Amino acid sequence: MSNTENEIDYGPLQPLIGRWEGTKGTDLSPEPDGEESTPYYETLVFTEAGTVANAGQQTLAVLRYHQVVKRLSDNEVFHDETGYWMWDAAKQTIMHSLLVPRAVGVLAGGTYKASNSTNTDSVELKVAAKIDDPDWSIIQSPFMRDNAKTIAFSHQINVSANHLSYKETTVLDIYGKVFDHTDENTLNRCGDDH
Repeated sequence: MSNTENEIDYGPLQPLIGRWEGTKGTDLSPEPDGEESTPYYETLVFTEAGTVANAGQQTLAVLRYHQVVKRLSDNEVFHDETGYWMWDAAKQTIMHSLLVPRAVGVLAGGTYKASNSTNTDSVELKVAAKIDDPDWSIIQSPFMRDNAKTIAFSHQINVSANHLSYKETTVLDIYGKVFDHTDENTLNRCGDDH
């Protein structure tokens, strides 16, 4: 990976760089007899990881991120996620790869939209993946496939200079039903943490 971050064009991912914190999160998760809503707070840090060249034909600008989510009720970590956001300027494509310590990995792809209104400069990022998609897919352990299968994933982020909001939906086949497991939060910039 390149170490010349100051010269790298991270495109629509640029506004993500830094440390974000939010206390207004809501996690809606499946339970055997219904669903559970859990209020949470989190820290989300995006750092520059440079560029990668693939097969001499593709260059990606890469951000690494780490997300730690804690329940408001007991301050316990209930979600820890790490991954990358990537920008392919030639194809105008954004990509999001992530791993969660439940033996599930996702490679999602999508688009962005910039808003340069008089009130704010913001960027909307949208990515998605499906279990049977040949381009943007999901991989999981045999246990998860058989007991809590992820069949689809979508993530939308809206980011401006000092605010970031997101909604993430993971469609699960669990407990004999299909369930939209959702997470959403609004975060504030706390620093640049390069």
